[in-house]
Amino acid sequence: MKVHIKAGHGGNGVVRWLHEYAKEFGGPSGADGGRGGDVIVRAIADTFYLRKYAHKTEFFAPDGEFGSGNSCDGAGGDDLIIDLPVGTIIKRIQDINIHDSDTIVTPEIELTEVGQTVRLLKGGSGGFGNEHFKSSTNIKPEEWTPGKPGEEGIFHIEVQMIADIGLIGLPNAGKSSLLNALTKADVKVGNYSFTTLEPNLGTLYDIVLADIPGLIEGASDGKGLGHKFLRHIRRTKMLTHCVSLEQDIDGMIEVYKVIRNELKEFDPELLSKKEIILLTKSDILGVEDSESKKAEFIKKLKLDKDSVKIVSIYDLDNLKELQDWLIKMVRE
Repeated sequence: MKVHIKAGHGGNGVVRWLHEYAKEFGGPSGADGGRGGDVIVRAIADTFYLRKYAHKTEFFAPDGEFGSGNSCDGAGGDDLIIDLPVGTIIKRIQDINIHDSDTIVTPEIELTEVGQTVRLLKGGSGGFGNEHFKSSTNIKPEEWTPGKPGEEGIFHIEVQMIADIGLIGLPNAGKSSLLNALTKADVKVGNYSFTTLEPNLGTLYDIVLADIPGLIEGASDGKGLGHKFLRHIRRTKMLTHCVSLEQDIDGMIEVYKVIRNELKEFDPELLSKKEIILLTKSDILGVEDSESKKAEFIKKLKLDKDSVKIVSIYDLDNLKELQDWLIKMVRE
């Protein structure tokens, strides 16, 4: 979302005079204004909390109150705390006009841990009342100063998932079925492309797995689901590339290269992430044919054999071994 956020303005100082019984000239007693409230962002665990702000385009912290007489300073404005999901990236946009350019000002802010707080904008300081200007040579000051304006800006806010393992691959590669089997998630599956239209999460003990919706050739240029989900891959610690054994060996190699190329075109640094390969849908072929294809796949692509595994989601022993292996790979 794109929103206008403003910290509170400081309250004005005032000119006041002390009035006491039987004391005609009590002197200045105009106090200072209160400071404006800061704007603070706080990370929370609710991934979908941003939906609460779906129709909100402005966040304003309270202003400080004006000073008053009898040396009573104005009350400061309360800080405005904006709760955002873990994984949120906040970027300040250069142009203050909410409808204009999306030129980004760095640095961006990332919320990576629950409870993390960051002061986004600072409230303005309060102005001085005439009591502030009292001196031996200025016993009846008329001076006062206005409060300072609070900081403000237009911000672009988006949530990118944070996960230990990102499941990637072409549509219909068995990613959602694998997520369901590994984590007991309840993700819709179907034998057609783009069954998954939103990223899905599951947990394997304390490890978070993300099913990244199917990528296609040209995704880095925005085709298919394109950039909408490629950006989530940046926030995963390890990539798990799912390749279906349903295809012939040349087809398996081709789809593997397609996805690798899309990652490179989108962000070359993605290729430096730790990657393992899961050969899915082995239940259709049987053990012997699956092992044969695995050996040929490794040989032709010159892969480390320890980074490639065959998946059988209906074989409980195989599934338990895969769970243990994934946990080990993430923690190494």
